[in-house]
Amino acid sequence: MPGPGCVLGFLLAYAGVDAPGDDSLLGPGHAKDASAHGRVRRHAFKWYTEKGDYWWVKLHFKTEQGVQTFSREEAQAMAAKDPDHATRDLFDAIKHGEFPAWKVNIQVMPPKDAGTYRFDPFDVTKVLPHGDYPLIPLGRMVLNRNPENYFAEVEQSAFCPGNIVPGFALAPDKMLQARAVFYQDAQRHRLGPNFHLLPINAAKAGVMDNYQRDGAMRTDGNAGGAPNYYPNTFGGPRPEPKTAEPEFEFSGIIGRRPYPKTEDDFVQAGTLYRKVMDDTAREHLVGNIVAHLGNAQKRLQLRQAALFFKADREYGTRVSNGLQLGPKQVERLAA
Repeated sequence: MPGPGCVLGFLLAYAGVDAPGDDSLLGPGHAKDASAHGRVRRHAFKWYTEKGDYWWVKLHFKTEQGVQTFSREEAQAMAAKDPDHATRDLFDAIKHGEFPAWKVNIQVMPPKDAGTYRFDPFDVTKVLPHGDYPLIPLGRMVLNRNPENYFAEVEQSAFCPGNIVPGFALAPDKMLQARAVFYQDAQRHRLGPNFHLLPINAAKAGVMDNYQRDGAMRTDGNAGGAPNYYPNTFGGPRPEPKTAEPEFEFSGIIGRRPYPKTEDDFVQAGTLYRKVMDDTAREHLVGNIVAHLGNAQKRLQLRQAALFFKADREYGTRVSNGLQLGPKQVERLAA
C-alpha cells in the first residue's frame, strides 16, 4: 500500500480513471486504451540546445482510444477466463489495422521557475498543473506493427532512461537518476553484459564508439585489434565535449537529513477525489481499496485509512467504514 507521496498515483490506479487535462488537478481495461499517467508523464527531463539554453520538460502520452476500465468483478472474471486479454486485445487491434495511437504533449518549465515553484517540480508524485504550464502538442505515437517473434522483439527488449541522446538529459529527480543507473544493472542481470548488441536493442543510426569490450555473448567483432584503453596514440575514440549537457546553477547546503513531510502530498489527491471523480469512480475506488486492504493487519488498515482521510475526509471515512474501522480512531491518526 502507498506511503504519503504515492496517494495520488494510487488513487488514479484504484479508481480506474485517467488524469484530467484541465487545471482542476493539474486502470485501463484494454492495453491500447491506456494513458501514460505513470512514470513517463511524471518524470521531468532537461532539454537543451547547442547554445546551452535549456528547459525542464515533462512528456504526456494521452490515448486517442478513450479510457475503458474493468470493474473489480469483471477483472477477476477476465483473469480466470483469459489472463492474456490485454496483450491479445492489443495484438488483434494492430493485426486488423486498428492502430492504437497516443497524442504526445509536453509541459515546459523555464529554469528560473524551478527554485521558487510552490512545490518541488521534480517530485515524481506530483502533477504539474496545466494552468501554470499548458500542454504543448508535440506529435503522435502510433503502434503499427506486431512483433514477428515475441521472444526476440519483446522479451529481449531492454529499456533504461539512461539511454539518452545529445539535447536530452536527466532532471535532478532522485528516482529518475536512480533508474538511469539501476535499470542498466537489471538488464545486465536479465540478458547479460552485452544486451545492447541484441538486434532489438542495438543502435540503428549511430556507431558504437567506445571502449566497452569482452563479456559473455559478445555478438560483434569486439572492436577488432583497436585499443581498449584511453588515452592512447592509436586513434581511438575521444570524449566529445560538445555533446555534454549545459551547466546549471546550484547552491545550498548538502547533507543527509529526513525529508520533510508536507500537506502537498495530499492536496492533489483530494482535489481529484472531490472535483474530478464522479460518484461511480468514487464507489469503485473505495470498493477496490476495501477488497485489497481487507486482509491486511488492522494496524496497517488504520495507517492507510488515515492517509486517505488526509486527502479527503469523506474518502477516508468511506474506506474506514468499509473496513469496519472506527472513523474516530482514523481521524485521530490523521491529525
